[in-house]
Amino acid sequence: MTVPGIDRPRLFAWMGRHVPDAGEPLSVSLISGGRSNLTYLIETRERRVVLRRPPLGHVLPTAHDMRREWRVISALAPTPVPVPEPVAFCADEEVVGAPFYLMGYVDGAAVRGRDELGEPEPARTRRLAERLAEVLAAIHAVDYREAGLADFGRPDGYLARQIERWGQQWERSKTADRPEYDRLVARLRERLPARSTGTLVHGDYRLDNTLVRLGPEPEILGVVDWEMSTLGDPLADLGLTLTYWHEAGDEERASIPVAGDVTTAPGFLNAAEFAEHYAKASGRDISDLGFYVAFGNFKLAVIVEGIHARFRQGKTVGEGFDRIGSAVPTLIARAHRMLDQPS
Repeated sequence: MTVPGIDRPRLFAWMGRHVPDAGEPLSVSLISGGRSNLTYLIETRERRVVLRRPPLGHVLPTAHDMRREWRVISALAPTPVPVPEPVAFCADEEVVGAPFYLMGYVDGAAVRGRDELGEPEPARTRRLAERLAEVLAAIHAVDYREAGLADFGRPDGYLARQIERWGQQWERSKTADRPEYDRLVARLRERLPARSTGTLVHGDYRLDNTLVRLGPEPEILGVVDWEMSTLGDPLADLGLTLTYWHEAGDEERASIPVAGDVTTAPGFLNAAEFAEHYAKASGRDISDLGFYVAFGNFKLAVIVEGIHARFRQGKTVGEGFDRIGSAVPTLIARAHRMLDQPS
């Protein structure tokens, strides 16, 4: 059977030469993909491995950097941060049409919706939320120099550069002039923290970018999707995670069609509890968290505007994309409200 993005004979021959201990490859199937990187499951006689490659078609030169993802999971493998086992990297685009890497299969679930948790067990659900905060703290606790990631990014000036980068993305994809967006950018620049501690940051940390084992003692078995990782301000990670947070009764947040509703499950920490648990696990001062949540809403507004623009151009199809543009002014308004709060 033909699998988009994979040349089976070439891939299997490459694996035979470079990862013979994995056993003879038998089959390959697409697990997930679309707007982001493509993920495949490869069954061999000995084990299961996972292949990650960029999406099909033209991508920006610096986007979907497989070597970057490979480098960070390889660096984190010996640390307390749970990541899939790095298996092999291939830079030769002749094999499947793009660089790719192989990692060990993790027998866990990417949970987005509260219904995926099974029968409501508030104590178990609360523990899963606590582990989500603890793993984020563990990522930020990694000594990136010792891990060989000293040149993985530039922590100094990270937030200022992020505002400029996402501002440029907005200009390339905006579908309408929004004075409230321009005012938001000005306010973020004015409120930039004086200094911040540089750490490894994931860049898109949320529950469905982890693989979890559900059960009496839920556990996060692996953090995945490191394509936006770099060195920067750890509280930017926390702020974006909380931007995705959906709390019961927040109808405005329910109208934003990103992430899922798992955080509304009985027992799941609310946003304030999650932030406090992270602060306790990391020892970090989160007194200026409002700025970082505002920044997270700004970043997500730009991402959603880009999706909306591609939908209008006929380049994105799928359920809900016809309504996604209405989330942009909502996200901008939520960012302003966070900045209105006293720091």
